Amino acid sequence: MKTSQHNDKPMPPKWAMRFFYWYCNDHLADAVIGDLFELYSRRYTKLGKRKADILFIWNVIQFLQPFAIRKKSNTPLNHLAMFQNNFKIAWRTMTRQKMYTAIKIGGFALGLATCILISLFIKHEVSYDKNYKNGENIYRVYNEMAGSDGGKWTSFPASVAQILKTDYPEVEKSGRLIPYNWFNAGNNLIRREDQVENTYEEKFAYADQDLIEILQIPLIYGNLKQALAKPNTIVISKRKADKYFPNENPVGKSLVLNEDKSKLFTIGGVMEDFPISSHLQYDFLITLTGVEFWPGEQTSWCCWNYNVYIKIRPDANAADLEKKFLSMKDRYYVSYLKETSNQSIEDVKKYHKFHLQPVSDIHLKSDGIYDEIPHGDIRYIWLFGGIACFILLLACINFINLSTAKSANRAKEVGLRKVVGSVRGYLIRQFLTESLFYSFVSFAFALMLVFLVMPYFNLLAGKTLLIPWTAWWFFPLLILAAVIVGVLAGVYPSFYLSSFKPIDVLKGSISKGSRSSKLRSAMVVFQFTTSIILIIGTFVIYRQMNYILNTKVGFDKEQVIMIQGANTLDKKQITFKNELLKLANVENVTISQYFPVDGTKRDQNQFWRDGKSKEEKGVGTQKWYVDADYLKTMGMTLKEGRNFIPEMASDSQAAIINEAMAKALNLKKPVGERIMNWETYNVIGVVDDFHFESLKGEIRPLCMVLGTWGNIVSVKVSTDNMNSVINAITKTWNTFMPTQPIRYTFLDESYARMYDDVQRMGNIFACFALLAIIVACLGLFALSAYMVEQRNKEISIRLVLGASINSIFKLLTQNFVKLVLLSFVIAAPIAWFMMHKWLEDYVYKTKITWDIFVISGVISVMIALLTVSYQSIRAALANPANSLRSE
Repeated sequence: MKTSQHNDKPMPPKWAMRFFYWYCNDHLADAVIGDLFELYSRRYTKLGKRKADILFIWNVIQFLQPFAIRKKSNTPLNHLAMFQNNFKIAWRTMTRQKMYTAIKIGGFALGLATCILISLFIKHEVSYDKNYKNGENIYRVYNEMAGSDGGKWTSFPASVAQILKTDYPEVEKSGRLIPYNWFNAGNNLIRREDQVENTYEEKFAYADQDLIEILQIPLIYGNLKQALAKPNTIVISKRKADKYFPNENPVGKSLVLNEDKSKLFTIGGVMEDFPISSHLQYDFLITLTGVEFWPGEQTSWCCWNYNVYIKIRPDANAADLEKKFLSMKDRYYVSYLKETSNQSIEDVKKYHKFHLQPVSDIHLKSDGIYDEIPHGDIRYIWLFGGIACFILLLACINFINLSTAKSANRAKEVGLRKVVGSVRGYLIRQFLTESLFYSFVSFAFALMLVFLVMPYFNLLAGKTLLIPWTAWWFFPLLILAAVIVGVLAGVYPSFYLSSFKPIDVLKGSISKGSRSSKLRSAMVVFQFTTSIILIIGTFVIYRQMNYILNTKVGFDKEQVIMIQGANTLDKKQITFKNELLKLANVENVTISQYFPVDGTKRDQNQFWRDGKSKEEKGVGTQKWYVDADYLKTMGMTLKEGRNFIPEMASDSQAAIINEAMAKALNLKKPVGERIMNWETYNVIGVVDDFHFESLKGEIRPLCMVLGTWGNIVSVKVSTDNMNSVINAITKTWNTFMPTQPIRYTFLDESYARMYDDVQRMGNIFACFALLAIIVACLGLFALSAYMVEQRNKEISIRLVLGASINSIFKLLTQNFVKLVLLSFVIAAPIAWFMMHKWLEDYVYKTKITWDIFVISGVISVMIALLTVSYQSIRAALANPANSLRSE
């Protein structure tokens, strides 16, 4: 509805005005309504409001004549002609203002490309585990222990799966998975039975026959009901079948793992490769049928090594089933604790619970649940989604600023159009058409950008995303998004530009009162607040990354070569170790399966002080088998006691513990004390605490006992010529294992890979911060151009009166600096709070110091000054005569 220009005078009935505008031709409406208002005003003074209203209504009805009635022109041809005309005007406007057009489209395209990339990332993350048949009935069971020793974890005793199936009628099937580096799970050397050369492969797991039925894993070869039903069977993925058995059905053929010819694995089926949107990513599933890792392991509640998945009946309720699980705890777990006189029984009764997690929640909603399966984090989804929206909003703000920055030029156009009969509705449609045109062009450029940067984004995010060109929804969604974004971005400029009055344009007063626009200032503050938050976040993340990689971790990770697959050396391991020690620049060599990096073996045990297992609570402890050279090779420091001496027979029952274990067991003088799990050990030394897990958690208790076997031989070297040492080691390896290529990694690189997620987070934050800065700078450039345009004559007069270039520069930049400083004041506490919450995930973390904020503030001010300098200096150097000529 149109509003009166006489808001300070008496107003006639609004419904009569709306009726008049509804039927009256646009080219007559403004002139007639002006006359009616004048008549109404005089009548109001002489006759009063009631009579003036009646007469106004009568005049509106009287004017309802054929010549005044709005003509309908909504034919397709008219619409097409109007669109073509609007398109031509939009194109001419673009070509006349090339720089502004480039900034408009470039800023829009950057924001849109970021949104598209993040949208594809989010779509991929939320699509995990949506492909299972009857997936809404599939759950993973996990534990929760409240209280001071609280935590969540997914491992259970071997017997739990059978108990769930037999004791709870709601459970249709239950299956087990061992995803840990456990016996043959994890990684292995593998070969066909009829070949001699081994190949290193990862992604092995133990699984039940029931598990592949629960997940309905599609098989290319084999019978789903029998694939893992027999002992010593294995299911392999299609890609591995193609690798080892090209163009043939491998079912019934045998594989050798780790050169153990006494235990062949028969292929029971070939499964489709797990989709990338599955939390399970395995190429080899080894059967659990007939497996017993040690006597009584399948029935005892002593050892928890199995993840359990269940499929409930369609009519069952998961929440009610969770409550019933308390009976399983009381009947089995508590009974076991009573039999063993375990002092944890009261805590278990009070705090231990079993929960069901929908399989579709595992990837994104497993934060705090220890499961050793890589997965995402729902918090990152919200964070990246928010960043995408902010950057798109910044791009839209830029569009608005750039549109209004050229308002004075467009004002003459609007004034002339109105003088020759154009109405506001037509002008709004014209400017909205321009906005939509910019939006569609920007979307096209954004798609090109996404296509070009997708490989780098995948590398950055650790994903394999693809643009869904062939998906039925992709282009319709893009078109809809282009329309929505174009309309939203163009609404304010359209109504603003179309509101110019011809009389104001002719007077040259169109820009009056707009210099201190609160809306534009708020836009700049919003843009730079967002940018500064991202800058501060990037600094904090990179500092935490440097802290992790460079902090003292309790062992020397530099120049340690880890030779993988050494278990195939079998009895020749010691000989191989001795040969390596003869090489130049080799300082120490150790053999073990246990190292302070991911991907090596872990073995959790309960330990007590000797004879106290029925009186005290057990201490959860890592038990590692190492040789006498382990501490020297790893550069660990003995705080008390001595190292292992293999020649001493008593050291076969000796233990070296870390400080955390001594504290947990309350050992005041640990050396000489005796500790026990199922065996008893004499403590001969205490090693300084070292980080063998992520710095996100406390250092846990650790006990090292003597062993002489492992699948990794680690070599500590001292040389500047690493290639020569590696060549010598390779030559030695080839003399022992001519049919197996050497495979090695570096300890420091393996340690760094533990924090790939933090590095990715830092890199992504840095990229987003850079994008936000670029988009914000475009917005600032737009506002500086706008302000220079508005104050052009003022600047010219100042120059004529003798103002210096420096004073003009200061005049034009000081307001922007104030806005950026205000942005910093707003951003600093927000950024501190956000990064403080992020660092809470780490027990060992860097500090958020004041210099981060100072550097970020200086960077933001410098960026702002550099951005506005071009327009300010250009205005200061301009010839005043050009601006004052019309005066």
